[in-house]
Amino acid sequence: MSLPFLPGNSLNSNVGKTNFKKSHQFDNRNDVSMYVGEHKPGIGGQRLVGQRPKPQLSNIPQGEGNAAPAWVAFDRQVMRFDAYFQEAVHEKREEQYRIRKCKIYFYLEDDSIQVIEPQVNNSGIPQGTLIRRHRIPLPPPNDDQFYTVEHFNVDKEITLYGRTFKITGCDQFTYNFLRKLGVRIKAPVGTPSDPNTEHRKAMDETQQPLRPYEKVDTLKQFLDHDRQVLRFFGLWDDKDSMFGDAREMILHYFLADDTVEVKEIIRPNAGRDAAPMFLRRGRLPKAAPEALPQPGETTGRTVLNVFGPMGHKGRYILDSLKTGAVHSEYYHDSNLCIGTQINLWGRTLTLTDCDDFTKQYYSTKYGVTSFKPLNYQSSSGEPINHEWPPYTGFGSEEDSLCSCMGLLPKPPRRDFIKFMEKDRHGLESNVLRFVARLDTNKPIDVDRRFIISYFLSDDTIAVFEPPVRNSGIIGGKFLERNRIKKPGQPLFGTHLSEYYTTADLYVGSRVNFHNHFFILIEADEYAFRYMEKHNEDFSVSDVEKIITKLKGIAGREKDRVKEFFNRNDPQNTGKLGYDQFRNLMVQLGGSQLAEHEIMTLARFYCDTQDTKIDLNTLVSIVQEQLRKNNFENFTKLTEGFIHHDTDRSGFIDPDQIRSTCHAFHVPIPDDLLRAVLSRMNMNEQGQVNFNAFMQYLNWQDHAVSTMKYTAPPVKFNQDWKPLNTQDSVMTVNYVALLQVIFPDSTQ
Repeated sequence: MSLPFLPGNSLNSNVGKTNFKKSHQFDNRNDVSMYVGEHKPGIGGQRLVGQRPKPQLSNIPQGEGNAAPAWVAFDRQVMRFDAYFQEAVHEKREEQYRIRKCKIYFYLEDDSIQVIEPQVNNSGIPQGTLIRRHRIPLPPPNDDQFYTVEHFNVDKEITLYGRTFKITGCDQFTYNFLRKLGVRIKAPVGTPSDPNTEHRKAMDETQQPLRPYEKVDTLKQFLDHDRQVLRFFGLWDDKDSMFGDAREMILHYFLADDTVEVKEIIRPNAGRDAAPMFLRRGRLPKAAPEALPQPGETTGRTVLNVFGPMGHKGRYILDSLKTGAVHSEYYHDSNLCIGTQINLWGRTLTLTDCDDFTKQYYSTKYGVTSFKPLNYQSSSGEPINHEWPPYTGFGSEEDSLCSCMGLLPKPPRRDFIKFMEKDRHGLESNVLRFVARLDTNKPIDVDRRFIISYFLSDDTIAVFEPPVRNSGIIGGKFLERNRIKKPGQPLFGTHLSEYYTTADLYVGSRVNFHNHFFILIEADEYAFRYMEKHNEDFSVSDVEKIITKLKGIAGREKDRVKEFFNRNDPQNTGKLGYDQFRNLMVQLGGSQLAEHEIMTLARFYCDTQDTKIDLNTLVSIVQEQLRKNNFENFTKLTEGFIHHDTDRSGFIDPDQIRSTCHAFHVPIPDDLLRAVLSRMNMNEQGQVNFNAFMQYLNWQDHAVSTMKYTAPPVKFNQDWKPLNTQDSVMTVNYVALLQVIFPDSTQ
């Protein structure tokens, strides 16, 4: 028995002591002065009063290889033990104790321990984590140390915070790890039976349900047919009732629970409220409507009282025959098909058609092959054409029409995109100007000339008459800029009037502007260029369509055409004046060829290049055109020339060069292209070296800068006066035209 540590009751511990060395208590760690002697002994190597030794970790032998810390070597390595502990139960007759199973996890990286109790159904005990993960100290008086791996083994008891756990087994990893440490592992032991578990198990086996139980399996049907819906189209003919009509329906049959919903198809302006559902989802009885059953009359099971009073201690059995039960028949998928009439709570719904999934379902399950829909729509009545009210005369026709389209009138919407694209910007005026004369026999009006300007941004037309001195007529603005209606339309009609468009204005056309008849006789260069560039909108400027039409006209008079050219070109130069060319086209085509088509054909095959211009000047003009249009596809163009060079001589025909350039959309006018080809050196067969031609075109590698070609700008001027056609087209290369019209013959 030790005496209390008080004066007079203790001996001097320094008697006979020779070592009075003091441990090093302070040191520098990372250049910081700190206390490091928490676990170091005091004077003479003895512990101070109340000082505890440093806790020890698990002593695991080091293997071969580089040494690594425990938190790296044993990362995610856990030892698992099966255990149980006994818990006392007080003041209960059925049991005096309980056996609670649990699992003990020992983490090798830091010697931490976690205890978890598995969940047991209906145990009434809070289960789960009994002891959270941390280092657990040993029981007193060794509570200054912690549990290590040496304290664990099978068939061994450990005390954790006053609760004793009996280890009964371990997993395979724990078994192998302990064997490697040299621990002799005992055989697994059994777990005692739990009286509470045995008692509850016996009660469950002897327990009877309070009422008879009849299992109805609806889960399988739901899992097999979830999100599978049969859709039928039907018709409810309600014409027999007052103000009734035929109403179209859609019937949905849900295979998951045999329920039905019906939706009505409401057309626009039908005069009916758009109800979300005609019949909400539910089982559809066949004999509906019926009287409302009494409470308890309709039930899912029939129970017979065998003996005993009603309620407690009564004995019941389930009647499998369902004697006296009220049966209600409902519609199933076997009752639905095209042509079937369904009782929809007193309304007869005829099924007329179904969707593809429904057809596939019935053909797979029931073998149905005929799905011919019923034609229920009557064809005797003629469709009603809704006409807008006539034009009132106030404002524009579009503005008056907008007041009829809604209760809140809105202004007509303009084509803003077209306005932005076709508005004047830079040198692009987007205005087509034509010269016109009056179609009249009055001597005073025969010589009058007018300039008709068509604005592409808003399809408006303005007419201007240039003043002529000593004519007796004041020139100036003849017609204000506005849209012009075509003649022969009612003033107050129910449809929008038609206005003059770009397709109605071309050289040679006759137009009626407010009872003033004009004949268009000329156009400016910008109008010709614009119409030829957008030839998909202007058929009179499409060279291919004109040549196709000319082939059909001149195909029967081949000898006459050649005889005309031979007579007017005795020197056989291959060129013809514009007036002679026009006379021939008028003689051949007559009214089939418009004046604008003749001008387009002459412009395409014109020969206006001056013979005094040398080849270098023409090449510089061509390269300037290609540079402005950013044409760089020279590699593909060369491959196209090589494709025509079948003998690999480097020479091909000029016509093949022209056709290849047109196929690759080379932005060079055809007359300029012919002029360059005519000035190039040719071999004996009349072929051109396409490699030399490509050097002339390639403005990137073989640039020629003798001059800078600038196209004349087209300006919009009210005082513009037309130029004569002969100034722009002097001669026509009829040889190239004949080669296209008669490709099988030579000149």
